[in-house]
Amino acid sequence: MTAITPDRPVRLQRSELAVPAIREDFLEKAARGPADTIFLDLEDAVPPELKLKARALAIAGLNEIDWGNKTVAVRVNGLDTPWALHDIVDVAEACPRLDMILLPKAGSAFDVRFVETILASVEQNRGDGKRIGIEVLIETAMGVANAEDIAASSPRLEAMIFGVGDYSISMGIFDARIGAPSPNYRVLGDADESGGRALHWNDHWHFAKARIANACRAYGLRPIDGPYVDIGDPEGYRNAALRGLALGFEGKWAIHPSQAPIANEVFTPSAEVIASARKMIDAVADAQARGVGAVSVDGKLVDMAMLKLADRITRRMQLINERG
Repeated sequence: MTAITPDRPVRLQRSELAVPAIREDFLEKAARGPADTIFLDLEDAVPPELKLKARALAIAGLNEIDWGNKTVAVRVNGLDTPWALHDIVDVAEACPRLDMILLPKAGSAFDVRFVETILASVEQNRGDGKRIGIEVLIETAMGVANAEDIAASSPRLEAMIFGVGDYSISMGIFDARIGAPSPNYRVLGDADESGGRALHWNDHWHFAKARIANACRAYGLRPIDGPYVDIGDPEGYRNAALRGLALGFEGKWAIHPSQAPIANEVFTPSAEVIASARKMIDAVADAQARGVGAVSVDGKLVDMAMLKLADRITRRMQLINERG
Protein backbone atom coordinates (compact mmCIF):
# COMPACT_ATOMS: atom_id res chain seq x y z
CA MET A 1 0.00 0.00 0.00
CA THR A 2 1.38 3.39 -0.99
CA ALA A 3 1.00 6.18 1.55
CA ILE A 4 -1.06 9.16 0.38
CA THR A 5 0.97 12.26 1.17
CA PRO A 6 -0.53 15.76 1.06
CA ASP A 7 1.14 18.69 -0.63
CA ARG A 8 3.56 20.34 1.76
CA PRO A 9 5.80 23.38 1.40
CA VAL A 10 9.14 22.57 -0.16
CA ARG A 11 11.79 23.98 2.14
CA LEU A 12 15.56 23.70 2.19
CA GLN A 13 16.65 22.38 5.57
CA ARG A 14 20.24 21.20 5.14
CA SER A 15 21.17 23.00 8.35
CA GLU A 16 18.90 24.02 11.23
CA LEU A 17 20.58 26.35 13.69
CA ALA A 18 19.49 26.53 17.32
CA VAL A 19 19.36 30.08 18.70
CA PRO A 20 18.35 30.76 22.33
CA ALA A 21 15.57 33.34 22.15
CA ILE A 22 16.90 34.90 25.32
CA ARG A 23 20.14 35.87 23.53
CA GLU A 24 19.17 38.98 21.57
CA ASP A 25 22.75 39.40 20.35
CA PHE A 26 22.60 36.02 18.59
CA LEU A 27 19.45 36.67 16.56
CA GLU A 28 20.85 39.20 14.07
CA LYS A 29 23.96 37.07 13.56
CA ALA A 30 21.82 34.01 12.86
CA ALA A 31 19.72 35.93 10.33
CA ARG A 32 22.89 36.88 8.44
CA GLY A 33 24.53 33.46 8.77
CA PRO A 34 24.61 30.47 6.41
CA ALA A 35 22.00 28.21 8.06
CA ASP A 36 18.99 27.35 5.89
CA THR A 37 16.63 27.16 8.88
CA ILE A 38 16.72 28.95 12.22
CA PHE A 39 14.76 28.01 15.29
CA LEU A 40 14.38 30.38 18.21
CA ASP A 41 14.47 28.26 21.34
CA LEU A 42 12.04 28.81 24.21
CA GLU A 43 12.64 25.38 25.74
CA ASP A 44 15.94 23.81 26.84
CA ALA A 45 18.06 26.94 26.38
CA VAL A 46 15.87 29.06 28.68
CA PRO A 47 15.62 28.69 32.48
CA PRO A 48 12.09 28.74 34.00
CA GLU A 49 12.37 32.25 35.40
CA LEU A 50 13.12 33.65 31.93
CA LYS A 51 10.46 31.79 29.90
CA LEU A 52 8.11 34.75 29.54
CA LYS A 53 10.93 37.12 28.65
CA ALA A 54 12.24 34.68 26.04
CA ARG A 55 8.80 34.43 24.44
CA ALA A 56 8.57 38.22 24.18
CA LEU A 57 12.07 38.42 22.70
CA ALA A 58 11.25 35.71 20.14
CA ILE A 59 8.17 37.65 19.02
CA ALA A 60 10.18 40.87 18.75
CA GLY A 61 12.97 39.13 16.86
CA LEU A 62 10.63 37.53 14.36
CA ASN A 63 8.89 40.83 13.68
CA GLU A 64 11.85 43.21 13.68
CA ILE A 65 14.71 41.28 12.06
CA ASP A 66 15.01 40.69 8.31
CA TRP A 67 15.26 36.90 8.01
CA GLY A 68 15.58 36.96 4.23
CA ASN A 69 14.62 33.70 2.57
CA LYS A 70 15.44 31.52 5.59
CA THR A 71 12.90 29.22 7.16
CA VAL A 72 12.20 30.42 10.70
CA ALA A 73 10.70 28.28 13.47
CA VAL A 74 10.15 28.61 17.21
CA ARG A 75 10.73 25.69 19.55
CA VAL A 76 7.97 25.98 22.12
CA ASN A 77 7.99 24.36 25.53
CA GLY A 78 6.64 20.83 25.87
CA LEU A 79 2.92 20.22 26.07
CA ASP A 80 3.30 19.02 29.66
CA THR A 81 4.54 22.45 30.82
CA PRO A 82 2.61 25.59 31.88
CA TRP A 83 4.15 27.63 29.05
CA ALA A 84 3.30 25.56 25.98
CA LEU A 85 -0.18 26.87 25.16
CA HIS A 86 0.75 30.56 25.30
CA ASP A 87 4.04 29.87 23.49
CA ILE A 88 2.07 28.51 20.53
CA VAL A 89 -0.82 30.98 20.58
CA ASP A 90 1.13 34.16 21.30
CA VAL A 91 3.89 33.51 18.77
CA ALA A 92 1.53 32.33 16.03
CA GLU A 93 -0.84 35.27 16.54
CA ALA A 94 1.82 37.96 16.65
CA CYS A 95 4.33 36.80 14.03
CA PRO A 96 3.35 36.74 10.35
CA ARG A 97 6.95 35.77 9.52
CA LEU A 98 6.73 32.49 11.47
CA ASP A 99 7.08 29.44 9.20
CA MET A 100 6.89 26.55 11.65
CA ILE A 101 6.25 25.61 15.26
CA LEU A 102 8.85 23.14 16.54
CA LEU A 103 7.21 20.80 19.05
CA PRO A 104 9.59 19.02 21.44
CA LYS A 105 9.12 15.53 22.85
CA ALA A 106 6.37 14.46 20.48
CA GLY A 107 5.26 11.08 21.80
CA SER A 108 2.06 10.41 19.88
CA ALA A 109 -0.04 11.50 16.94
CA PHE A 110 -2.36 13.26 19.40
CA ASP A 111 0.41 15.70 20.34
CA VAL A 112 0.67 16.88 16.73
CA ARG A 113 -3.09 17.07 16.25
CA PHE A 114 -3.41 19.16 19.40
CA VAL A 115 -0.94 21.74 18.04
CA GLU A 116 -2.60 21.56 14.63
CA THR A 117 -5.96 22.45 16.16
CA ILE A 118 -4.51 25.43 18.00
CA LEU A 119 -2.78 26.73 14.88
CA ALA A 120 -5.92 26.33 12.76
CA SER A 121 -7.86 28.43 15.26
CA VAL A 122 -5.16 31.11 15.40
CA GLU A 123 -5.01 31.29 11.59
CA GLN A 124 -8.76 31.73 11.32
CA ASN A 125 -8.56 34.60 13.74
CA ARG A 126 -5.53 36.13 12.00
CA GLY A 127 -7.15 35.92 8.59
CA ASP A 128 -4.03 36.52 6.48
CA GLY A 129 -4.16 33.14 4.74
CA LYS A 130 -0.70 32.00 5.83
CA ARG A 131 -0.44 28.40 6.98
CA ILE A 132 2.02 27.65 9.78
CA GLY A 133 3.78 24.30 9.56
CA ILE A 134 4.79 21.93 12.33
CA GLU A 135 8.04 20.08 12.85
CA VAL A 136 8.53 17.70 15.75
CA LEU A 137 11.38 16.39 17.82
CA ILE A 138 11.37 12.64 18.26
CA GLU A 139 13.38 12.40 21.44
CA THR A 140 11.82 9.76 23.69
CA ALA A 141 11.45 6.00 23.55
CA MET A 142 7.70 6.53 23.14
CA GLY A 143 8.28 8.90 20.23
CA VAL A 144 10.46 6.38 18.40
CA ALA A 145 7.94 3.61 19.13
CA ASN A 146 5.19 5.76 17.57
CA ALA A 147 7.27 7.23 14.74
CA GLU A 148 4.99 6.03 11.94
CA ASP A 149 1.78 7.17 13.65
CA ILE A 150 3.32 10.57 14.32
CA ALA A 151 4.50 10.89 10.72
CA ALA A 152 0.98 10.18 9.46
CA SER A 153 -0.73 12.42 12.00
CA SER A 154 -1.31 15.68 10.13
CA PRO A 155 -0.94 17.29 6.70
CA ARG A 156 0.47 20.30 8.57
CA LEU A 157 3.44 18.24 9.80
CA GLU A 158 6.52 18.89 7.64
CA ALA A 159 9.58 17.44 9.35
CA MET A 160 10.73 15.08 12.08
CA ILE A 161 14.01 15.66 13.92
CA PHE A 162 15.94 13.09 15.91
CA GLY A 163 16.44 14.60 19.37
CA VAL A 164 19.36 12.48 20.43
CA GLY A 165 20.02 14.22 23.76
CA ASP A 166 16.70 13.59 25.45
CA TYR A 167 16.46 10.23 23.70
CA SER A 168 19.65 9.20 25.50
CA ILE A 169 18.04 10.10 28.81
CA SER A 170 14.84 8.28 27.88
CA MET A 171 16.86 5.16 27.04
CA GLY A 172 19.04 5.32 30.15
CA ILE A 173 22.21 5.91 28.14
CA PHE A 174 24.87 7.80 30.11
CA ASP A 175 26.95 9.45 27.41
CA ALA A 176 28.21 13.02 27.60
CA ARG A 177 29.20 13.16 23.90
CA ILE A 178 25.66 13.47 22.58
CA GLY A 179 25.40 12.62 18.90
CA ALA A 180 28.77 10.86 18.70
CA PRO A 181 29.37 7.10 18.48
CA SER A 182 29.98 5.23 21.71
CA PRO A 183 33.14 3.18 22.25
CA ASN A 184 30.99 0.79 24.27
CA TYR A 185 28.96 -0.20 21.21
CA ARG A 186 31.70 -2.37 19.81
CA VAL A 187 32.42 -5.63 18.03
CA LEU A 188 35.68 -7.47 18.66
CA GLY A 189 36.78 -9.54 15.70
CA ASP A 190 38.39 -12.96 15.82
CA ALA A 191 42.14 -13.23 16.24
CA ASP A 192 44.20 -12.95 13.07
CA GLU A 193 47.37 -14.94 12.34
CA SER A 194 49.42 -12.81 14.69
CA GLY A 195 46.82 -13.00 17.47
CA GLY A 196 45.59 -9.44 17.03
CA ARG A 197 41.87 -8.72 17.20
CA ALA A 198 40.32 -5.78 15.34
CA LEU A 199 37.94 -3.57 17.28
CA HIS A 200 35.02 -2.03 15.37
CA TRP A 201 32.67 0.68 16.57
CA ASN A 202 29.07 0.63 15.40
CA ASP A 203 26.48 3.43 15.52
CA HIS A 204 24.25 2.89 18.55
CA TRP A 205 21.79 5.50 17.21
CA HIS A 206 21.18 3.53 14.04
CA PHE A 207 17.84 1.95 14.95
CA ALA A 208 16.16 5.18 16.04
CA LYS A 209 17.55 7.20 13.14
CA ALA A 210 16.64 4.61 10.53
CA ARG A 211 13.10 4.31 11.87
CA ILE A 212 12.59 8.08 11.89
CA ALA A 213 14.01 8.49 8.38
CA ASN A 214 11.87 5.66 7.03
CA ALA A 215 8.71 7.04 8.67
CA CYS A 216 9.40 10.45 7.15
CA ARG A 217 9.95 9.12 3.66
CA ALA A 218 6.85 6.94 3.89
CA TYR A 219 4.65 9.96 4.65
CA GLY A 220 6.33 12.75 2.71
CA LEU A 221 8.18 14.51 5.55
CA ARG A 222 11.70 15.89 5.79
CA PRO A 223 13.92 13.79 8.10
CA ILE A 224 16.43 15.97 9.96
CA ASP A 225 19.31 14.53 11.97
CA GLY A 226 19.91 15.76 15.51
CA PRO A 227 22.68 17.63 17.31
CA TYR A 228 26.34 16.84 17.79
CA VAL A 229 27.38 18.58 20.98
CA ASP A 230 31.17 18.51 20.63
CA ILE A 231 31.51 21.81 18.77
CA GLY A 232 35.30 21.49 18.92
CA ASP A 233 35.20 18.38 16.72
CA PRO A 234 34.17 19.50 13.22
CA GLU A 235 35.28 16.25 11.60
CA GLY A 236 33.19 14.28 14.08
CA TYR A 237 30.22 16.46 13.15
CA ARG A 238 30.91 15.98 9.45
CA ASN A 239 31.02 12.21 9.78
CA ALA A 240 27.84 12.19 11.85
CA ALA A 241 26.16 14.21 9.08
CA LEU A 242 27.44 11.77 6.46
CA ARG A 243 25.93 8.85 8.39
CA GLY A 244 22.63 10.71 8.40
CA LEU A 245 22.89 11.37 4.67
CA ALA A 246 23.47 7.66 4.05
CA LEU A 247 20.27 6.84 5.96
CA GLY A 248 18.13 9.27 3.97
CA PHE A 249 18.21 12.39 6.13
CA GLU A 250 18.26 15.68 4.26
CA GLY A 251 19.66 17.97 6.93
CA LYS A 252 21.16 18.22 10.39
CA TRP A 253 20.87 20.39 13.46
CA ALA A 254 23.62 22.85 14.24
CA ILE A 255 24.04 23.96 17.85
CA HIS A 256 26.84 26.36 16.91
CA PRO A 257 27.13 28.59 13.81
CA SER A 258 30.38 26.85 12.83
CA GLN A 259 28.47 23.62 12.21
CA ALA A 260 25.98 25.07 9.70
CA PRO A 261 28.42 25.35 6.73
CA ILE A 262 29.47 21.73 7.27
CA ALA A 263 25.86 20.54 7.18
CA ASN A 264 25.20 22.64 4.07
CA GLU A 265 28.17 21.04 2.35
CA VAL A 266 27.31 17.46 3.31
CA PHE A 267 23.67 17.76 2.26
CA THR A 268 24.45 19.47 -1.05
CA PRO A 269 25.05 17.08 -3.96
CA SER A 270 28.67 17.25 -5.05
CA ALA A 271 29.70 18.57 -8.46
CA GLU A 272 30.52 14.99 -9.47
CA VAL A 273 27.07 13.74 -8.44
CA ILE A 274 25.36 16.61 -10.28
CA ALA A 275 27.37 15.99 -13.46
CA SER A 276 26.55 12.28 -13.30
CA ALA A 277 22.84 13.02 -12.83
CA ARG A 278 22.78 15.34 -15.83
CA LYS A 279 24.62 12.78 -17.92
CA MET A 280 22.07 10.11 -16.95
CA ILE A 281 19.13 12.38 -17.81
CA ASP A 282 20.61 13.18 -21.23
CA ALA A 283 21.44 9.55 -21.92
CA VAL A 284 17.98 8.28 -21.01
CA ALA A 285 16.31 11.01 -23.07
CA ASP A 286 18.43 9.97 -26.05
CA ALA A 287 17.65 6.28 -25.45
CA GLN A 288 13.91 6.98 -25.28
CA ALA A 289 14.08 8.93 -28.51
CA ARG A 290 15.62 5.83 -30.09
CA GLY A 291 13.02 3.53 -28.52
CA VAL A 292 15.47 1.95 -26.07
CA GLY A 293 14.41 1.32 -22.44
CA ALA A 294 17.81 1.34 -20.76
CA VAL A 295 21.26 2.60 -21.55
CA SER A 296 24.79 2.29 -20.17
CA VAL A 297 26.48 5.41 -18.78
CA ASP A 298 30.09 5.18 -17.61
CA GLY A 299 29.75 1.41 -17.45
CA LYS A 300 26.60 1.47 -15.31
CA LEU A 301 23.14 0.46 -16.44
CA VAL A 302 20.72 3.39 -16.28
CA ASP A 303 16.99 2.72 -16.41
CA MET A 304 13.87 4.59 -15.31
CA ALA A 305 14.62 4.03 -11.62
CA MET A 306 18.00 5.71 -11.99
CA LEU A 307 16.34 8.51 -13.94
CA LYS A 308 14.10 9.22 -10.93
CA LEU A 309 17.19 9.49 -8.75
CA ALA A 310 18.87 11.85 -11.21
CA ASP A 311 15.73 13.99 -11.39
CA ARG A 312 15.59 14.19 -7.60
CA ILE A 313 19.21 15.39 -7.51
CA THR A 314 18.61 18.11 -10.09
CA ARG A 315 15.48 19.34 -8.28
CA ARG A 316 17.45 19.44 -5.05
CA MET A 317 20.07 21.63 -6.70
CA GLN A 318 17.40 23.97 -8.07
CA LEU A 319 16.17 24.49 -4.53
CA ILE A 320 19.70 25.11 -3.27
CA ASN A 321 20.41 27.59 -6.07
CA GLU A 322 17.20 29.47 -5.27
CA ARG A 323 18.36 29.71 -1.64
CA GLY A 324 21.56 31.34 -2.90
